[in-house]
Amino acid sequence: MTVAHPPEAQPGEVIALRDLEWNDLAPLAALEQQLFADDAWSETTWWSELAGRPRRDYVVATTPDGTIAGYAGLDVAGDVADVMTIATTPGHRGRGTGRALLAELVRRARTRGVDAVLLEVRADNDAARRLYDRAGFEVISVRRRYYQPGNVDALVMRLLVTKGDA
Repeated sequence: MTVAHPPEAQPGEVIALRDLEWNDLAPLAALEQQLFADDAWSETTWWSELAGRPRRDYVVATTPDGTIAGYAGLDVAGDVADVMTIATTPGHRGRGTGRALLAELVRRARTRGVDAVLLEVRADNDAARRLYDRAGFEVISVRRRYYQPGNVDALVMRLLVTKGDA
């Protein structure tokens, strides 16, 4: 388990990062509905994702009382890893939880020997774009009208990483 003290966290606030567990799937499916509505993953989807180990790698951020503050996932295929999802609960946005989760995904990708981490982000998601920009991701292409409903473009972003132990 990794313990993160995000810079924007409240004094004394600690976020623990741990591997996703089977008993997290129902709460994550409920959070998905709250956070993403039309694009939410179902509990069945979460079961499929977790069954994809070791290629799939998911991490959960929790508060000291065990409450889920966020989660993120990675798909590693050869020299490239893809961020499958990253989300923080409304009460933990702007406090560094997303940054801690993203840094953990990049660390895990690096230890698995990838050359690059890719992700897709809604072009209208300014907070996520700032997170990825600050982490060093660059836009490499645009998928026009990718997110439906709404015809919102997806920006494909890439971070080149140095192989080896993190």
